[in-house]
Amino acid sequence: MDGECVLCMAGARLIDTFDKGATVGICPAQTPLGTALLAHFGMSPDDPETWLVLDAGKVHESLDAIIHLGRCIGGIGWLLQVFRILPRPARDWLYRRIARNRYAFFARRKTCTLPTPSLRKRLIEPMPSGA
Repeated sequence: MDGECVLCMAGARLIDTFDKGATVGICPAQTPLGTALLAHFGMSPDDPETWLVLDAGKVHESLDAIIHLGRCIGGIGWLLQVFRILPRPARDWLYRRIARNRYAFFARRKTCTLPTPSLRKRLIEPMPSGA
């Protein structure tokens, strides 16, 4: 996830709220581990389309990653399954439109919002100081 994106941070807070089993870890793209993971999968942390979900050795990208994550956390997350009715090209188009315009639509933080204690536990690698 993009640690500077208000939409991504809202997503992280929703994961923290609805993943009752605390099975989902979060890694900001701007951390060394996040950058290395993205590079490994042929992506750049500067590319707005960098949403990945790694689960049981399988990689899910873009809107498909968000849909998969909704299934993993359960509860209200199941509502994301409605996007499966869209053909893959339409899902990819929709995701790209939102991802490329996320700062314009939802703003951008120059500093990382302080996570709650429960969200902090989910961070695989916290954002570097001053980020």
